[in-house]
Amino acid sequence: MTFRVAIIGAGPSGLAQLRAFEAARQAGYKDLPEIVCYEKQNDLGGMWNYTWRTGLDKNGEPVHGSMYRYLWSNGPKECLEFADYSFDEHFGRPIPSYPPRAVLKDYIMGRIEKDNLRSLIRFECAARWITWDEDTQQFSVTVTNHQTGEQETSEFDYVVVATGHFSTPNVPYFDGVEKFPGRVLHAHDFRDAREFEGQDVLLIGSSYSAEDIGSQCFKYGARSVTLSHRSKPLGFDWPEGMEERPLLERLDDDEAVFSDGTRKRIDALILCTGYLYAFPFLPEELQLKTGNCLYPDQLYKGIVFEDNPRLLYLGMQDQYFTFNMFDAQAWFARDVMLGRIALPDAAARRQHMDSWLARHGALDGANDDIDFQADYIRDLMDATDYPDFPVEKQGALFKQWLDDKRHDIMGFRNRSYCSTMTGTQAPCLPRPWLEIMDDSLQSFLKLEFTPAQEEPARKASNA
Repeated sequence: MTFRVAIIGAGPSGLAQLRAFEAARQAGYKDLPEIVCYEKQNDLGGMWNYTWRTGLDKNGEPVHGSMYRYLWSNGPKECLEFADYSFDEHFGRPIPSYPPRAVLKDYIMGRIEKDNLRSLIRFECAARWITWDEDTQQFSVTVTNHQTGEQETSEFDYVVVATGHFSTPNVPYFDGVEKFPGRVLHAHDFRDAREFEGQDVLLIGSSYSAEDIGSQCFKYGARSVTLSHRSKPLGFDWPEGMEERPLLERLDDDEAVFSDGTRKRIDALILCTGYLYAFPFLPEELQLKTGNCLYPDQLYKGIVFEDNPRLLYLGMQDQYFTFNMFDAQAWFARDVMLGRIALPDAAARRQHMDSWLARHGALDGANDDIDFQADYIRDLMDATDYPDFPVEKQGALFKQWLDDKRHDIMGFRNRSYCSTMTGTQAPCLPRPWLEIMDDSLQSFLKLEFTPAQEEPARKASNA
């Protein structure tokens, strides 16, 4: 009897799950399930979709994406390359190591469109409520279909939650914010750096969002950019016009007052303060409860929900690796659902999680984090037929990337790397990233890329 699988979300993780089942079909696997993928947006791509909307979308649903204009990859594309679909295959020629968002989305879409997987996705269908029935051993999945205006409920044997965890903003409070006369927004609602041209901008946070949005504001003409940190500064050699200060203590009219007593007049406050894990469509007993980390508790192999192994979560980790990690997880989840991987009993699963959590607790710095996540992916790949890819080489490339950023935070995107899949050397941008203002796919592909120059390798230092 054919079983049924519901996938919630058609971003990179949900698409990885669709691709895993398609790979099984192409390999001649028997007894494949009926699959329905529910996607709240009107197109696939998840976070890689750009919308000008903030707050609510046209259907009154919370806007999922945090994507903004002019975003370029902040890590080498060579660390994003699918093991079964190279950048060379998609674009037909080498492209630089740091492409803009539209180029990366085109690459993601290419693999899905090649296999015609769009037909499995129900667009503008927002998950409302999912319950588990012990008697029938099935989930009831209720969605609002905004295309028909109706609620629909269907039964499934497995549910894969692939909604990501960068869509529900964490918004702290600062004294005086009610009377601040300027713009206040979370990074989730940031859309266009040109809005802040000529302004003094303060960003709260010391991670990737603050680093990148601050760089974008500088690039597009902010008068000054200040980054405020709680624990420690990012510590880069920022250009003139950018600086770091300790945590904002309060706002005094249009002045920011920092914990060291210094002050600065500002025009805008951008909260790059992270996101909350939120699964409002799941009852309490099925919700993953975790903070942003490399190995969430409650998930065997980082995937299988501890209290109900028919519920699987993809992409819930903090991430160095992304696309290939989602693939490795999706292949493992697929083989669990197909019965090709037999799950150990609950006690053994708990013991396995505890061993990884103990190692996670001993991590010391970014290089340790990268090695940990590489080992995690290798562990998943060893259990399935996912195409082998040099995860360790990609880990070494991530370490080089960290060193490149420490060397030149505003110029690291001008660097060029070799593909760990094909060996292709990426060309260079024709001029520095800071000088390229158009991030469209069409404009990027019209650029005359230049051959990579020999650069002395810098020894990656510990972070």
